[in-house]
Amino acid sequence: MPSVSRQLSRLGVLAACAALLIGALAGCTTTQEKAASHQAESKRILDARAKRQERRKHDKKQQKDGGAKNE
Repeated sequence: MPSVSRQLSRLGVLAACAALLIGALAGCTTTQEKAASHQAESKRILDARAKRQERRKHDKKQQKDGGAKNE
């Protein structure tokens, strides 16, 4: 029959492993949340860029059309 100290030692090791596992899982969640946040921010930046480019393209087209009419 294992001694009480050996059982407590095993219990301690098991508790430490469980704590590390929980910490790792919590870290993964945090990392996933950060990644999702960065992805959303990148999408907003790209959408804003596309809108600016479309506006510039539209403005250039209007200037070109307007310049041709005045000649």
